[in-house]
Amino acid sequence: MSTSEFDPRLHQQLGELLAEVRNLRDAFRQAEIKSDTSRSQMHGRLDLLVDRVGKVEGTVAAVQEDITEMRPVTDDVRRWKLMGLGALGVVGLGGTALGVSLAGVFDRVIKYLHG
Repeated sequence: MSTSEFDPRLHQQLGELLAEVRNLRDAFRQAEIKSDTSRSQMHGRLDLLVDRVGKVEGTVAAVQEDITEMRPVTDDVRRWKLMGLGALGVVGLGGTALGVSLAGVFDRVIKYLHG
């Protein structure tokens, strides 16, 4: 074949090849755009997650401070409760003893009055 000859089949094949390369290049660009969009959305979600975790850490720190401040009060209340229960027990025993003693006294007084 000389340079002056024209082969339409060769030009057709080159045209088809060029069209395929363009299609592949367009597909690659679209894939890159999708990938960039996906990465951008992922980074946005990660930023939101980092913000939320930061807020949770701040809240947990505040709650821990509150618990630290409440612990002495809670211990005091428990101690008072135990002391109160102990005092109630002593008063109850004393009341029972007094009641039994008074019942004995009233029994003797009634017996004395009757006879």
